[in-house]
Formats: sequence, C-alpha cells, structure tokens
Amino acid sequence: MTDRSTTKPAPEGEPNEAACCAASRPNERALGGVAEAVSLTTASASTDGMTLIPGGEFLMGTADEAGYPADGEGPVREVRLRGFWIDAMAVSNERFAAFADNTGHLTEAERFEWSFVFAGLLPPDFADTRSIAAAPWWRQVFGADWRHPEGPNSNINGRPDHPVVHVSWNDALAYCTWAGMRLPTEAEWEYAARGGLEQKRYPWGDEREPDGQHRMNVWQGEFPNQNTVDDGYFGTAPVSAFRPNGYGLFNMTGNVWEWCSDWFSPTYYANGSRDNPAGPPSGDAKVIRGGSYLCHDSYCNRYRVAARTRNTPDSSTGNMGFRCAMDA
Repeated sequence: MTDRSTTKPAPEGEPNEAACCAASRPNERALGGVAEAVSLTTASASTDGMTLIPGGEFLMGTADEAGYPADGEGPVREVRLRGFWIDAMAVSNERFAAFADNTGHLTEAERFEWSFVFAGLLPPDFADTRSIAAAPWWRQVFGADWRHPEGPNSNINGRPDHPVVHVSWNDALAYCTWAGMRLPTEAEWEYAARGGLEQKRYPWGDEREPDGQHRMNVWQGEFPNQNTVDDGYFGTAPVSAFRPNGYGLFNMTGNVWEWCSDWFSPTYYANGSRDNPAGPPSGDAKVIRGGSYLCHDSYCNRYRVAARTRNTPDSSTGNMGFRCAMDA
C-alpha cells in the first residue's frame, strides 16, 4: 500500500482558477511568457501504430446518472462520422522525443519554466510551492516539463513507453503537424473509445472492474492521501497497459487526459451538427477526454467514455497527454 500524500501544506496561491481534473495555466502571455513557436518540418504521414475506424453512426453522449450534466455530456444524440485513423496508443515519451530532437520544439512548460505536478508524486522533502486553493493537490513546480515530469530532479529514464505529459494543446498540435496528422475531434475520440459498444459506461462495458479485473489506471483508495495501487500503477502506466477495446485501442480511459481538437462548449451538442461535428468555431478552452490516473469516484468519475472536461490551450499538467488522428 502506498501513501504519498503531501507532508507540508503548500503556501496559498492562485496560479490559476483550476478544475480539479487538470489544472489550468493563468494568462501569462501578456507578460511575455511564451516565445514564438519554432518552425516545423512536416514528416511523411504514416499509419504505423494507428487503427482504421470505419465510418458510421453511433449514439454519442449519455444521460447516465453518474455523469455531469453541466459538462454537456448529454443529450444522447446520433452522430455520423466518416472513417478515420487514430493512434492505438497515446503518444509516448519516446515518440515525443523524436519530434523534439528533430524540430528543436520547446514545449510551453519549458518556455514558462513551470508546470503543474500532483503533490503526491513529489518527494517528501520537496520545497513548498504554490498550490491551488480549490485543488491543493496541484502544485506549481518550476522545472517540471515532459523530460522532468516530477520536477527538475526527475527524468523519464525507464519510461520511454509511458505517455508524454506536461504537453499543452498547442504542443500536441505541433507534434501532429510535424507527423502529418491532426488531433481527433471529440466525436471521433468518443466513437473510437466506445470500441463498437453502444451506450456503455466504459470501453469494455458497464462494470468498472469486471470479475475483479482492473481495466484502467485510476486512483485506488482514498483520494488524495492514499493510493493502494490495486491497478498496478502510481502515476502513469505504459501506453500499452491493460487490454485494448474492441477497436484495438489502449487506455482510452484512465492514465492521462487526452487533448481533442474541439473548442469546449457545454451546449454545442444540444443544437450543433450531427454530421462529422468539429465543435464550436471559437472558445477559451479545449476539450480533454478520458480521465487520468488521478480520477476517483469521490470527486471525479470522468473516466467514463461519455465524460468530458476542458483546459486552456497553453496549460500543461502531469496527467494530460494526447494521441493523433488522420483522415482515412
């Protein structure tokens, strides 16, 4: 049993107005916090490691009583999609390193020189840092970025197959552009995550742990003070952990939140397009899907396939990653 709770109270501070799920960066662009993005050399697109999802119709959204109506999870609606390709696994540290080495891309966490880290992943003697009043488990850690996910003294050695984290929506888009791909739309993401099942709560059915078997990496125990690690992981798991869904996709729920291309709106699907919807034309936050290793029933069960939340495009945390998509 693992107990990695914060041993010191983090000083009061407001780096942002944050959701409990994934903290949001404040607007620092006016302070010159972000440099101009580097030019990218686009690679030839390849479908290696991707799965072809056939076009078709599906019931998107939910009226599940376990859901969050204010997030815009409903109404349940019939959506029609063209076929598309999507990564079978989230982009790993190894894949992102190839991109960074090829382009010299600096992530926004590297430019801002800090990112949000879950307090329980920090060493017990880690210096006090600012936390979020509404979600004190999020700590503003200088020197945290994708190469140093738990701060400047950490690294990704031994984790080449773990999902890259501390990447913003802008960073994810830069990677996709370089790879000749794109981010999936929210509708594509949910269609793929369902794995061919209709209106099930999870990619494999309605039971979270069928026959007592763990199918995803989420918080086990008492959040945020104790993680029993019953599912085998404290922090991120490899991108190929657990069994895939019916479309052969891994970790569509749990492990890390995944960026989608859409702007977030809680009302878009009530009146928006049902044919290849791409979300509203503008907004101030992007959709993230799938939940993460920090999700727990006591405060956030957004590890369901219909669950959704948002974050600002320049935000980065230790539990947000992405996977790529491409037109078929």
